Order: sequence, then structure tokens, then C-alpha cells
Amino acid sequence: MPPASTGASTTVGASTTSPLHLAPGQARYRRMSFALFAAGVATFALLYSTQALLPAISAGLGVSAGQASWTVSAATGALALCVLPLSALSERFGRVRLMTVSLAVAVAVGLLIPFAPSLGWLVALRAVQGAALAGLPASAMAYLAEEVRPKALVGAIGLFVAGNSIGGMSGRIVTGWVAQLWGWRAALATVGVMALVCAVVFRLLLPKARHFTPGSLDPRALARTVRGHLADPLLVRLYAIGALFMTVFGAVYTVIGYRLVEAPFGLPQGVIGSIFLVYLVGTVSSAAAGTLVARLGRRGAFYLAVSVTAAGLLLSLSEDLAVVLAGLVLITAGFFAGHAVASSSVSRTAKTGRAQASALYQSAYYLGSSAGGTLGAIAFHNGGWASTVLLGLLAVLGVVSITLYGTRAARAERRLVPVTATAR
Repeated sequence: MPPASTGASTTVGASTTSPLHLAPGQARYRRMSFALFAAGVATFALLYSTQALLPAISAGLGVSAGQASWTVSAATGALALCVLPLSALSERFGRVRLMTVSLAVAVAVGLLIPFAPSLGWLVALRAVQGAALAGLPASAMAYLAEEVRPKALVGAIGLFVAGNSIGGMSGRIVTGWVAQLWGWRAALATVGVMALVCAVVFRLLLPKARHFTPGSLDPRALARTVRGHLADPLLVRLYAIGALFMTVFGAVYTVIGYRLVEAPFGLPQGVIGSIFLVYLVGTVSSAAAGTLVARLGRRGAFYLAVSVTAAGLLLSLSEDLAVVLAGLVLITAGFFAGHAVASSSVSRTAKTGRAQASALYQSAYYLGSSAGGTLGAIAFHNGGWASTVLLGLLAVLGVVSITLYGTRAARAERRLVPVTATAR
């Protein structure tokens, strides 16, 4: 793989460390953390801006839960399709520039979305917004891998993911109460303004990249890089784990509003939006991902994350609101911990083409979100909340199976090493 075109520029931060690399305690590290935290807030607030509003959108436009769910799935699906080509552009034009343009376009579209005259227009604009946001996640991961000292990488990525959780939470809470007072269109406009503020903060604070070297846009080199990543069994397992975790999360949070607005709960839109305060748990669990990996190892952290998620799914079957909320807390904690571990593991595993490795993870992750949202809504329509939970448990079982396979493969590889050494 030619270094100039496969993302070799991203290996500098992993292979060497200089005083210019960012580390905790430095003012530039704090600026970087806050800037990417703001970008994470804007990304998730925009990407899932319609999720908490689905019951209101269904009522306002006269559409079913499955049809309204496309306002979420269109955005996440478009992001999944566009993240790889946009990550290639970041190799040529730079992480900071691509993140800035992507966020600016997404915010501009977000300010237009409240005026969408029909469901078709709303879905189309959401797809454009998702495509624009595709330039942010993989570029942010690559930026961190290049600019941050290796030992601080998991923690730095955890803070970025924590920004995602804050964005998802604040966006849903704000839209819930604004929609209850002034309607869902006003709620979407409010999210657009909030994201605009975050975008300005991001651009003003993000330190200039010091370890980025521009590469070419050779499609053949990109294809070779992608094939190399897809031939790596560990990376493929991490991609599948990210997709399955997000299938659970997408299904649960796309449908939960419909469940809580119905009997026996009958909650108003504002209260349903406030339930997303449980995202604070995700902020804590994602930021603690580095500690989990240090104590339990990567596979141990995954086992803990899936156990917590499965327990939350089972608790959510209750018709007691407090128990349902406890279930959501566990689902959120398990998901964000698993996602932070998987995404940081991708950055550490890929030796070249780190932007493309992260892009493939983001593609799988958001395809899982799109599939989870749509399938979860269909399952709820046909069989109620229990069917949505069953879908989530099947995805959790998939994560367990993949992790068990990886554990056995690692043990088999360790057993082969002494044999090979003896033969030589």
C-alpha cells in the first residue's frame, strides 16, 4: 500500500511520540477535548433530532410509526453510505477542514428542515443532513489518532463519544418540551440553532493539526486499503460488534416514545423527552471505557457491556415506569461503553489507513442504527414492545457470539506460537 495514498499519515501519532502530541494536562489537549465534545454534541443532536419527536411527527403528518421512523433511518443510512468516501477526502484535504465543512453544511440543512412541507421532503432533507455529517466521525477519530499520545487515545475518544451522548440527550429533551409547547417544527428549529452554537465553538477552539500529511485520492489505493481492513479478522469483528450494539440502541430509542405515549404510561411529549436524561449514564460509561479496558481487557469490557445491555432490555418489559427507566439506564450504559471500546480498538488495531478503518466502523455502526430503527418500528407495529426487545436480545446474542469467537481465536493463536518457535 503506497503510504501517501493509504493514510500513512495517520500512523505517525501511533508509532512515535513527540512533545507536539497532545496529552492530558496540556492547554491544547483541553481545547481539543472541548472542541470535539462540542462537535459530538452537534452531531448527535442533529442526527437524531427527529427521534424523540416521532409520535408528534406521526400525528402531525398523518403517517405510521414505520413511515415516521424513516426520518431517522434516512439520516443514519446516508451517513453510513457517505462516511467512507468523505474519509478519503479527509486524507487529501485534512481532518480539520473536512470536519468544519461537514458540520457547516449539516447545520445549514438543519435550519431548513423545520420548513419541510411533507414527509417526503423531510426524509430527503434528513438524508442530505446525514450525508453531510458523515465527514465528522471518521475524521475526528483519525485526528485523535494522529494528534493525541497513544496512551491517552482511549480516553480522548471516550470524551468525543461522551459528547455524542450529551448531544443525543440534550437534543431529545429540548425537542420534547419545545414540541409540547409549540410543535415539532419549532423543536427542530431549536436543535438547529443549538447545533450552530456548537459548530462555532468547535471551529474556534480546535487546535491546528500538526501531524497530518496530505495523501492522494487514488481510488485504487483506497480500494486496496479497504480490502486490507476487511481482510483483518479483528477489524471485521469490531465492525460487526459496533453494528449490533447500534441495532439495539437504534431500535430501543426509535420506539420508546411510542411505547410511553400509549397505555399504561400515557406520558406527554415533554416528559418523554426528559426521559432521555438517562443519556448522562452513557456520558459516564463512555468516558470510563479506558478504565474498563485497563482492568478487564477489551473482550472483558465487551462481556460486561453486553451483560448490562441484556439486563436492561429484560427490565424494560415491565409495565412499571420506574423499572422501565432502570432498564433504559442499563441499555444506555452498556451501549456507550461497548461503542467506546470498539471504536477505540479500531483506531489502535489499524496500522495504516486509519481514517478508512474508522470510516468502515462508522459505516457499520450507522447501518446498524438505520436497521435497528426501521426493524424496531416494524417489530413494535406487529408485536408490541416485546418484539422490539426480542430484536435487541438477538443483536446482543450476536455480540456475545463474536466476542466468544474472538476469545477462542486468540487462545488458539497463543497456543500455536510456542509450537512454531520450537519448530524453528
